[in-house]
Amino acid sequence: MNKLKKEKGKKMAKTSAIQRNLKRIRMTKKFENRRKKLKKIINNKKLPLNERFAAQLKLTKLPKNSARTRIRNRCEISGRPHGVYRKLRISRIALRQMASSGKIPGMTKSSW
Repeated sequence: MNKLKKEKGKKMAKTSAIQRNLKRIRMTKKFENRRKKLKKIINNKKLPLNERFAAQLKLTKLPKNSARTRIRNRCEISGRPHGVYRKLRISRIALRQMASSGKIPGMTKSSW
């Protein structure tokens, strides 16, 4: 997504929104292990309640943007947040443009 350029005729998402999402991705990677350990302690029913509660407090102290659920699936080409194919990480519009221009092997725009 770092290679985002506004090409002629293509609409792009707001750069700030794209950068915010990239920041969330970086934070998720940074705090991933810490969050896993704390969640493991919280969900362990064999541990005493006060120990689990302390882990819960530590988890709430972590940044909200480090949570995996806050990451938005965006198009790699345009940054568009809606209509994104998960497998390809490309929006439906970008996929159609690439298929029409012959950039995706074996894919053609249907016509009848």
